[in-house]
Amino acid sequence: MVKINDYYKKKQLMDQLAQEIQEMEQNNDLKKEFEFKDNLSKLMDQYGKSAKDVLEVLGNIDPSVRGKGDTSSGVGETRRKRPLKVYKNPHTGEVVKTRGGNQKDLNAWRQQYGREAVDSWVQS
Repeated sequence: MVKINDYYKKKQLMDQLAQEIQEMEQNNDLKKEFEFKDNLSKLMDQYGKSAKDVLEVLGNIDPSVRGKGDTSSGVGETRRKRPLKVYKNPHTGEVVKTRGGNQKDLNAWRQQYGREAVDSWVQS
C-alpha cells in the first residue's frame, strides 16, 4: 500500500504543478519575457554572437552585470583572503597560524592526534 500512496501523492503534485504552469503561461509578463528571450536569440544568431559575447559587451557598459568570477578588467579586483586560524597544541604548547588547512605541522598533528582533535584546537 505504500507504493500506491506514494503514486497518488506524486500524481496529485504533478496535477498541481501542471495547473500552476498553465496559470503562468497565461501571465502577460511571462509572455513578454519569452518574447524578449526569443528576440534576443534571433539577434544573437543574426550577428553570430554567443551569450558570453553579449555578457562581455554588457559588462563593459555596466560592470555590475559581470559574474562574480569574471575579473577581465583586472583593475583592483582580488579574491578575498581566507580567515586566519590559530591552532594551539595543548600537549606541546606549540602555536600554528594558517589561512589554509594544508599546513605541514597541522598535517603532522592530524596524523598523531586525529583530525577532530586538532580541529578543536582552533583559538580564533
